[in-house]
Amino acid sequence: MRCANFIVKKPMVIGHECAGIIEEVGSEVKSLAVGDRVALEPGISCGRCNLCKLGRYNLCPEMKFFGSPPTNGSLANKVVHPANLCFKLPDNVSMEEGAMCEPLSVGIHACRRANVRPATNVLIMGAGPIGLVTLLAARAFGAARVVIVDVDDVRLSIAKNLGVDEIVQVSTDVLNVGDEMVKIQTAMGSGIDVSFDCVGFNKTMSTALNATRSGGKVCLIGLAKSEMTIPLTPAATREVDVIGIFRYRNTWPLCIEFLRTGKIDVKPLITHRFGFSQEEVEEAFETSAGGGKAIKVMFNL
Repeated sequence: MRCANFIVKKPMVIGHECAGIIEEVGSEVKSLAVGDRVALEPGISCGRCNLCKLGRYNLCPEMKFFGSPPTNGSLANKVVHPANLCFKLPDNVSMEEGAMCEPLSVGIHACRRANVRPATNVLIMGAGPIGLVTLLAARAFGAARVVIVDVDDVRLSIAKNLGVDEIVQVSTDVLNVGDEMVKIQTAMGSGIDVSFDCVGFNKTMSTALNATRSGGKVCLIGLAKSEMTIPLTPAATREVDVIGIFRYRNTWPLCIEFLRTGKIDVKPLITHRFGFSQEEVEEAFETSAGGGKAIKVMFNL
């Protein structure tokens, strides 16, 4: 069994979006205490390789990441984790919100990579959980206008409730890219500076490349396909920069600050809550797999 590029060789614990209460600390830990509520950054880098030394630790080849084989994840009653990857939560930020720092970090890192700022017009392909947190992040970074695109009208209605400027429903047919690009550009009303592909299909990436203005940026977040056939040469001749992201780095403090100040509200994304019994766990995964109105399904252990 495979999970992206990771090979699952034995049963393992999954999960990487988490927060909890500290029960015990090592003798050298000075920054945290028993009883502190913390959000956990789930990846432990080596700290020694060139990428780590350059500060790009999310690309560390020796990364041990919760829920990525062979590293067990955080869907458990207790985990042991380095203190420097445990971030104390303010009193007005719940542990549910703390757990949401993980997906929110993807949107924060993407906006940093794409240099989203006030006056930036942003297009988001995909209104799933990552598309929605990217919407929230873009707003927090000051994006002037945000348009989001999806095939699912339920997901688009959720995006509308979160304050996106315009929604565009599209098809799955790649032959419709041309017509749909015109609809998207019309919805934006002016040039699209940055497009985020939160899906990663041929069609979504092709649409993003074609819709983005000359000199703009396309950031690939979704990794649905390991290989794609896309109109890269026409985009290159218009100097559309294509950038990628992998997970995140140095995002938890900013996420927590956005949550503390209310600049970002992730609570509407938590659509379902379950306990940790066998029956509830099965129901939770079935709910999540069903899609529809389920965005983030939360376990309270």
